Amino acid sequence: MDVLKKNRIDLTTILMYLILIFFGCLSIYSSSYNNINDHLLLLESASGKQILFIGISIFLSCFILLIDVRIIYRLSYLIYFISIISLFLVLIFGKEVGGAKAWFSLGPFSLQPAEFAKIGTVIAIAKVINDQNIYLDSFKNLIKIVLIIMIPCSLILLQPDAGSCLVFGSLFFVFYREGLSSKYVIVVISIAIISLCTIIFGQVTTLLILFLLTFIIIHLFKKNKNRFFISLIFFITFTIISSIVNFTYENLLGQHQKERIDLIIGKEKNTLGSGYNLNQSLIAIGSGQYFGKGYLKGTQTKGNFIPEQNTDFIFCTIGEEFGFLGSIVTLSLFLSLILRIVILSEKQTSRFSRIFGYSLASILFAHTLINIGMTIGLVPVIGIPLPFFSYGGSSMLAFSIFLAIFLKLDSCRLERF
Repeated sequence: MDVLKKNRIDLTTILMYLILIFFGCLSIYSSSYNNINDHLLLLESASGKQILFIGISIFLSCFILLIDVRIIYRLSYLIYFISIISLFLVLIFGKEVGGAKAWFSLGPFSLQPAEFAKIGTVIAIAKVINDQNIYLDSFKNLIKIVLIIMIPCSLILLQPDAGSCLVFGSLFFVFYREGLSSKYVIVVISIAIISLCTIIFGQVTTLLILFLLTFIIIHLFKKNKNRFFISLIFFITFTIISSIVNFTYENLLGQHQKERIDLIIGKEKNTLGSGYNLNQSLIAIGSGQYFGKGYLKGTQTKGNFIPEQNTDFIFCTIGEEFGFLGSIVTLSLFLSLILRIVILSEKQTSRFSRIFGYSLASILFAHTLINIGMTIGLVPVIGIPLPFFSYGGSSMLAFSIFLAIFLKLDSCRLERF
């Protein structure tokens, strides 16, 4: 503890991290607990393996906190390069789990390079922006940064793992902080709305809406000589986007992926097929009511009604056993950690450290929002772990390393790179 204080490591963030992994481990134990003979520390059990992952994560985090911060900065591009190579190699030598070739098999354990690619991508973006002192109000600069993201995203989509790819979209908040023009924000929101309309109402209806909007634009810009040109560009651009979304939805997405999306938007209500997980999740969380059924007393959990409960649906255990109160406390812990990271990020004198911190906060927020959103039916079920709670070595290691690097950068905030 004295070493941490001497090196100006933020103890509040470390305390939040330790609390989260402690309750996460208890939740994993509960989700896989079936009889009185189950032991928390047995390596054959999910909780035993998770404790091992936590031990390795803490060891690596301590190592990062003790090394020279300039080493991290100088190795930024190498870290990015290694993460890209690992994503490429996993497509060749990786093992297939659940239809995705996304894991390296290491004996009884597996390693998912996509989790570590998030760190590699963020650290490369931070270094490019810092070294070249660029701002994202320029389209040329924006394209440069987007390309850094698109390389790992493309390789992850080939696995395929759409969920991990979606998380990279959270870096949009970082871009906005670093000078992204409001016009690009409007474009992104417009694309999202058109894409959603295409999926919900179909392409024909969406094109009719676009046609109507085009007439509105002509009327609004009636004093502009180029109004017809502007309207034409608007209509053609968003028609192309709608066509791409429609083609992707109809021809590239797997049937199970389409069904999950249809469930969320209300086009399908299959509680025995594709909607089984979500239906059981809602039953478990709802049955917890205000104060929950008590630790190790969740009937849905003990009955194994919810598939993947110690990974993607770990929040069901919290909702069922600790109820609404426990769910609020858990959400408060995550939000407190994210806000703490944002506050520390704003104090950085180096753009490298600030961008890295904001990226960490954005990715943590995206994982938390999507994972909990999956369990309560707000977003499609796409297989995103809840940081520090979901069972899995890759997620625990990656987020611990991510946080440790930021804490090291924060401890040296007065240094410029």
